[in-house]
Amino acid sequence: MSIQSFTDLTAWRRGHELVLEIYKITKNFPREELYSLIDQMRRCAISITSNIAEGFSRKSYKEKIQFYSMALGSTTELQNQVLVAKDVGYITKEKFDSLAFLTVEVHKLINGLIKGARKYI
Repeated sequence: MSIQSFTDLTAWRRGHELVLEIYKITKNFPREELYSLIDQMRRCAISITSNIAEGFSRKSYKEKIQFYSMALGSTTELQNQVLVAKDVGYITKEKFDSLAFLTVEVHKLINGLIKGARKYI
């Protein structure tokens, strides 16, 4: 399969699944978290896929790496926030484990994009 769009990237597709999961779980967070943890988690998740998309469209491999690296940073930030959500009791250990697994997978996929782009610089 040839990659024509950022939506063809496995990293973006799995990241998009992560975005949807984050939106779903944060719906059940307390209202007092609306402008703190809910907002932070949603922004991080969206940042992951947005930076993958933007990196895909860049012509220079250095720029691609820059945007993929930002996506990687957002993934790590989200991992921390998911841990906080578990520790304060907003999500179960099972939901945490599921989200943690998905964030690790997305992290590895983004690292693959970075490694692939580095071959050309």
